[in-house]
Amino acid sequence: MATTALLNARVLAGENLQDGLAVLVRDGSIASVLPAEQARAQASAVHDLGGGILLPGFIDAQVNGGGGVLFNNDTTAEAIAAIGRAHRRFGTTGFLPTLISDDAPVMARAVAATREAIAAGVPGVLGVHLEGPYIAPARKGTHDASKFRVPDAAEVAMATSLDNGVTLVTLAPEQVPLETIRAMVARGAIVAAGHTAATYEQARAGLEAGLRGFTHLYNAMSPLQGREPGAVGAALEDREAWCGVIVDGVHVHPASLRVALAAKPRGKVYLVTDAMPMVGADDPSFALYGEVITAVDGVVRNAAGALAGSALDMATAVRNSVRLLGLPLEEAARMASTYPARFLRLDDRLGRIAAGYRADLVLLDEALQVRATWIGGAREDVA
Repeated sequence: MATTALLNARVLAGENLQDGLAVLVRDGSIASVLPAEQARAQASAVHDLGGGILLPGFIDAQVNGGGGVLFNNDTTAEAIAAIGRAHRRFGTTGFLPTLISDDAPVMARAVAATREAIAAGVPGVLGVHLEGPYIAPARKGTHDASKFRVPDAAEVAMATSLDNGVTLVTLAPEQVPLETIRAMVARGAIVAAGHTAATYEQARAGLEAGLRGFTHLYNAMSPLQGREPGAVGAALEDREAWCGVIVDGVHVHPASLRVALAAKPRGKVYLVTDAMPMVGADDPSFALYGEVITAVDGVVRNAAGALAGSALDMATAVRNSVRLLGLPLEEAARMASTYPARFLRLDDRLGRIAAGYRADLVLLDEALQVRATWIGGAREDVA
């Protein structure tokens, strides 16, 4: 098998960016990380990375759309591939196509399309995220409340039927029986709280029933207050719970994000985009539930003024984490790769630059702009 050496970059191997290292890639995986002078002797091909910054590929657990495609409107493997292509140019090498609250037949098609995409080897797709419809009308955001319901056993089985990838389900723990959460977890799903009006006690009960984390922390959930900690309080207090955050300077104030980072154990906060179709597309508009939604100055809202996802990409989220939150690039990169891999239980093969891991990588320049990505060792340059 051919071995390619990636040379002349600062490599995030371990805790810090390091100079003088090379990454050897063989058969889609990282064969080793070693001093550059040793790599040349072992490689059949050498790629000079021009002094850039080599990071683990970004993993986005919440991607509603991209490249002009909304998953709700096109629940096919081809749509998933188009969304993945759009986000790849921004460093995303692994993602969950995300279905906003919809009818059961649409959900079934989304699961089937994800199964087909993974089986066909569509680059980057890791599973599916079903965001709703088991959520709270009081915290619905742009979701259509007419779709909301409590799933019966048959629907639980359908929603958790993906057998070749990750299933993430976002629900409101006060809206479904705790037995439903336990059943989803028993069937292998990762369950997160989101779009929830839960009291602190209801959120705690959900965590005890198997909730693994919280979807877009602070957004569409009961806030932390002095006498009522709410879902946010439960999220920040629980040391095991994972928290996804949208770092676009719009969804959450940077100070609130810094509070979350201070409250949570390191590694429990990860980046998501909640991206809509305009990411990687020229058209700032798309249709959801028959309503045309347009991004204005990069902010996506529906006609009622509710935030309707984002126009954020992962590379921008990383840059924002450095600029707005004051994080070192290494930690911002881990929030985009290592930590979401752990949340999705894929950290045995994704999220690090280390021997034995899949060669999912992103090359940044000094301005932290994406210059190239690798998925399973296959390189794609960004113009």
